[in-house]
Amino acid sequence: MSEPHATLAEEAAKLDAADELRAKRAEFVLDDSDNDSDSDDSDGTVYLDGNSLGALPAAVPARLADVIGREWGRLRIRSWEESGWWTAPERIGDRIGRLVGAAPGQVVVGDSTSVNVFKAVVGAVRIAQARAAAGEEPRDGTRGGSPEESRGGTRDEILVDESTFPTDGYIAESAARMTGCTLRPVPAPDIAAAVGPRTAVALVNHVDYRTGRLHDLPGTTAAVHAAGALVVWDLCHSAGALPVGLDAHGVDLAVGCTYKYLNGGPGSPAYLYVAREHQPRFDSPLPGWNSHADPFGMAPAYAPADGALRGRVGTPDILSMLALEAALEVWDGVSPDAVRAKSLALTDFFLRCVEAYVPAGRVESVTPAAHQERGSQVALRCADAGEVMAELIRRGVVGDFRRPDILRFGFTPLYTGFADVERAARVLAAVLAEAPGEVA
Repeated sequence: MSEPHATLAEEAAKLDAADELRAKRAEFVLDDSDNDSDSDDSDGTVYLDGNSLGALPAAVPARLADVIGREWGRLRIRSWEESGWWTAPERIGDRIGRLVGAAPGQVVVGDSTSVNVFKAVVGAVRIAQARAAAGEEPRDGTRGGSPEESRGGTRDEILVDESTFPTDGYIAESAARMTGCTLRPVPAPDIAAAVGPRTAVALVNHVDYRTGRLHDLPGTTAAVHAAGALVVWDLCHSAGALPVGLDAHGVDLAVGCTYKYLNGGPGSPAYLYVAREHQPRFDSPLPGWNSHADPFGMAPAYAPADGALRGRVGTPDILSMLALEAALEVWDGVSPDAVRAKSLALTDFFLRCVEAYVPAGRVESVTPAAHQERGSQVALRCADAGEVMAELIRRGVVGDFRRPDILRFGFTPLYTGFADVERAARVLAAVLAEAPGEVA
């Protein structure tokens, strides 16, 4: 091992030894010897794709076996009450709420992120339009435009982060048609300046899925409120990687998936946050029997339940929901601040290793260097990114590729170590050295 490699490898070992979260790694199924590579470069699997699918928490298989064998197999329908199935969406929602800074009673788990984006955006537009029609002052006492502009149902614009994950954009467009609004794509950093007297809601990603850029949730939320509008945040790439502070920053609504940094498993149910102050007016566009005030009354007319239950639709997907609940046990005793500190340390170290190891001009980081603008991933632009990632995976370093030229590496602080980071950069350098090229 060359001198720079040895120095950084030694530093990685010291950082791992001092890591306050290092014991959490044992709570995941991470068999580093399980690697199909036939390359001499491989000495174990480094998993850096937790920003797409989190690793399996070790407690999940036994919990699912109990759910299937005892709760479903023996208790059967009795489990809706005796095993707590019916209340799982709110119970698990409160557990997620602690990780995103939401007090109990504001988060409900169920459906996919896409479905929850639809509920949140349409529900937010309806709140904004009803508030404008009634001539109500926004909660901070400011108003976007004149009183005449803010009354009479003129909130007919939806702003969307123009680089959003595609499904958010598709659904925002559909929501705009459904509510009689105009959809206006805007760069996420410019939304604070773009929001105006006709804006009903802004839909913004907390972290950009391609670049890992962290957007200004407190500042954007405050600016949207100052204009009299509401904001919906997509937390898919931030929840479980950094503190969010939904209540502290006055967020109106938020959605997120649970299979990335929350490690809930493939296709695990998403969640919907509706701030307590908006719950009495939250008018879901998907009013299912599970969100009825008396679901077993089977009344022909819909009457919404109180609180976060309004976000429910149909029968909960119990197997995946209870797998998620077991997965969330790894967060017991973990501080989101400690997770954020390690996340930044991991990404800082990875960038240093890439700079030290990778041939000059071969990759370019598109992830911001500033901590306040960085999530928990690093994205590198590379001319032949697809082929490079395929070779990295063959050699036991698992990240992912986004067309046309982005290598993505996700850093999950609960199970990623600094030795993983150093090895990933070293293997990346070896792969790139064998296939010379320039940044596209």
